[in-house]
Amino acid sequence: MSQKPLVLPDIRSRAGAFVADWRDAEGYERGEAQEFVRGLLEVFGVSGRTAAVYEKRAQRSTTGHRGYIDALISGTALIEMKSAGEDLEKAEQQALDYMGSLTKNEMPGYVITSDFKRFRLLNLQPEPDERAVIEFSLEQLPEHVEKLLFLAGYRRTSFGSAEQEAASIQAAQLMAKLYEHLEATGYDDHQASIFLIRTLFCLYADDAVLWERDLFSRWIEERTSEDGSDLGAQLATLYQALNRPEEKRYGQNDDLLMAFPYVNGSVFGEAVDIPYFDRASRELLLQASYFNWSSISPAIFGSLFQAVKDKKARRSLGEHYTTETNILKVIRPLFLDELEQRFEKARARKGELEKLLDHLGSLTFMDPACGCGNFLIIAYRELRALELRIHQRIQELEDEGANRQRGNRLSKLGIQSDSQRGRGVQLALGADDLVRVKLAQFHGIELEEWPATIARTAMFLVEHQANQDMSRTLGYAAPLLPLQDSARITVGNALRTDWTDVLPARPTTVVMGNPPFLGHATRTPQQAQELRDVWQRQDVGRLDYVTGWYRKALDFFGHVPGRFAFVSTNSITQGEPVSALFDPIFDMGWRIRFAHRTFAWTSEAPGAAAVHCVIVGFDREAKPTPHLFTYTRPKGDPEEIAARTINGYLVDAPRVSVNSRRTPLSDAVPSVQFGSMPNDGGHLLVDRDNRHEIAEDPIAHKYLRRFVGARELLHDAPRWCLWMEDLDPRDPSRSGLLRSRIEATKDYRSASRRAATNKLADTPALFGERRQPTVPYVCIPRHFSETRTFATVAYFNPDVISGDANFTTEDPSGFLFGIISSSMFMAWQRATGGRIKSDLRFSATVVWNNLPLPKITEKLRDQVIAGGRAVLEARALSPERSLAQHYAPLSMDPALLKAHRTLDVAVDKAFGARRLCGSEQERQQILFERYAELTGEAPQ
Repeated sequence: MSQKPLVLPDIRSRAGAFVADWRDAEGYERGEAQEFVRGLLEVFGVSGRTAAVYEKRAQRSTTGHRGYIDALISGTALIEMKSAGEDLEKAEQQALDYMGSLTKNEMPGYVITSDFKRFRLLNLQPEPDERAVIEFSLEQLPEHVEKLLFLAGYRRTSFGSAEQEAASIQAAQLMAKLYEHLEATGYDDHQASIFLIRTLFCLYADDAVLWERDLFSRWIEERTSEDGSDLGAQLATLYQALNRPEEKRYGQNDDLLMAFPYVNGSVFGEAVDIPYFDRASRELLLQASYFNWSSISPAIFGSLFQAVKDKKARRSLGEHYTTETNILKVIRPLFLDELEQRFEKARARKGELEKLLDHLGSLTFMDPACGCGNFLIIAYRELRALELRIHQRIQELEDEGANRQRGNRLSKLGIQSDSQRGRGVQLALGADDLVRVKLAQFHGIELEEWPATIARTAMFLVEHQANQDMSRTLGYAAPLLPLQDSARITVGNALRTDWTDVLPARPTTVVMGNPPFLGHATRTPQQAQELRDVWQRQDVGRLDYVTGWYRKALDFFGHVPGRFAFVSTNSITQGEPVSALFDPIFDMGWRIRFAHRTFAWTSEAPGAAAVHCVIVGFDREAKPTPHLFTYTRPKGDPEEIAARTINGYLVDAPRVSVNSRRTPLSDAVPSVQFGSMPNDGGHLLVDRDNRHEIAEDPIAHKYLRRFVGARELLHDAPRWCLWMEDLDPRDPSRSGLLRSRIEATKDYRSASRRAATNKLADTPALFGERRQPTVPYVCIPRHFSETRTFATVAYFNPDVISGDANFTTEDPSGFLFGIISSSMFMAWQRATGGRIKSDLRFSATVVWNNLPLPKITEKLRDQVIAGGRAVLEARALSPERSLAQHYAPLSMDPALLKAHRTLDVAVDKAFGARRLCGSEQERQQILFERYAELTGEAPQ
């Protein structure tokens, strides 16, 4: 039968026996050191030849002299012994001196020095609340075993630490090398995936107290030949045994094989072919076995493990995982913050704490785009940590109220009280009585089998880490093996799967995740059809693929209360998609519980770059107050704001949707229109090379005008056109140059396959579409760069011809130029306008016609006009600069910037602000309030 991993009471008892054995020893370094160390390690269940290396040859960094490390547990601890009474600090320096000759995998986290009577423990990577060095006597060992639990594979989990991140990356690199070997041998991809998962489980179990330490590495070293020829077969034998209870391993007489405990078929059940190994690949596996796998983060490692099958991703492992910080942005405001606040309020009431434990056990979670399970892993981890804190607090309350009675009761049961043991302990009635948060509460849907398998396995690992934390804190361990519970990960298409088949919707159900980022232009025809089917409409417009998950969440919950939140590209909160997505959500009684405005999210997908994202979380509750998280920089830290109501644009403002309008909403805003379209085959346009000959033509030069398309507007590129609205009928016959261009335009239009263009051949001297203003006007490009603070618009006299790549609006006073040149307008544009890639898309029907400009006084109107004029004057100070140069984000001229700030004061007041607004969000709040007033939509 297999040896069961030790738990804290066992270790403490063994420590007492060890003290009794060595209390009267002479303490002679050369004669007794190795025996002493072996005995100490056996206290913590460390045995076998591969667990520790004794008398390891090493070189001192300072002197270059060679010596011997008394004992080394790779990746865990270095032990240096001295004779009784010798200086332990000096011994410690000697141990540190030896570390320069160790490999990366061998590098320990602790140094233990002893003179047989005393111990000195150096933690090389202490937590902020930990002492780096502690000393205690041999007699005090039973009281300090918690400090040495790392020897038994117990680790204080430092979630999100740089060390854990580095260890996870290194572990994934080891897995990637094994995968490359299997791939090179032609091993089936599916079977390679299964083999890697099983190997990962065994490597982790070796270091994490799932079974006797280093059993797996001993199996490789002792049961396989050095040339690797039988490694595949021996691993197949082992993996088959791990799928059978020990009593059913018929015909197995190998003591080492029988030492492995039963795991169960969820990891080792499927039969696979035997992989091929050679000497080099066996060495790879041995190197992996020497690494300390208990130090990895299941969340980080899961994403990295997913990436090992991608050749490009393998070259840059470490870049392809979702940071825990980003995942916590979802789960904290969605449910975790509330649970922790409830815990703090209930700290003094045992009954309320027990109710909270029951509540934790009633929650269910689903990630319908779970990938390798990051959201589920971290949610489970955080809930188990909260559960443990609750048990600790209940214990404290019990101690405070009835310490003496409790001590007597525990003594009768054979369990030491706090005063006897030197630490608190929870009465161990069995794991089911304490562990309320179960893996079975966690569900996922994943399209591909490989990440789904990783998710299930990673959930086992994080459960084990949580159980270790409980064992270390409460003094006993939940059952480890065989695996009893499992996260429910369904392999399937989330948009084709009925989510209620995966998990029934309940008021305590939480749905969360990070669905695929695919815009309307990048989704496949199949994905487009999935979106149409989910939304039950043929025209899904510019809806992002991610919105299918929102619709599925609505269908999943129906009329059941619950909560859901998704990470999404920020396009869902801009322009046309807002109404299409959020109106149905609000109509079904949901509100935005919290939202993160645009920030940079790093996806775990191989090769994916940072994407500008939002997070939106929903519930059907009245409390708490909605919370809005805003970012001054996409990669910066958020500022949290308590909002009244969050609308679909993620603004603390009335819940309104801005839809297309044919005419302007405000009486103060005239219509805009496209500029004029030549439709001429280039014959009515004049470039730099041809301008000279036309300018010198005594007839043609009368019709030469500056022409401004999108490029010319932004970069001040020189271009002209022949504008012949007032053409003298005699002039074509007087100018051969003019006549040839008109005839070429006629030929171009006549040859077109479009009837409308053919008809234009009747007026070949004119632009195909003519909408040129007859008074000074504002010229507005169709697109603005998202990096610029202000709109790159120009103010022209009517003799400058605007092409149809721009919009124009008549503005004889300059008032509209002032409005559109303001920060207030850009705040409206960013909220309601769409995007082309990352550029802001101006729209006449959505952005301009809905601009909620209220009636203003003549005095304020004059201030806006004056502010716009000051902007033009500031530009004129540097006439050589184009608009692109004027508004380069990092090099705006101070005079121009000052003029815009003065203009902003007037425009902000025009929209109802009492003073200059301090942020874009403040302006958007005002804009949506004005919009609600002008449209008659009451604030919600």
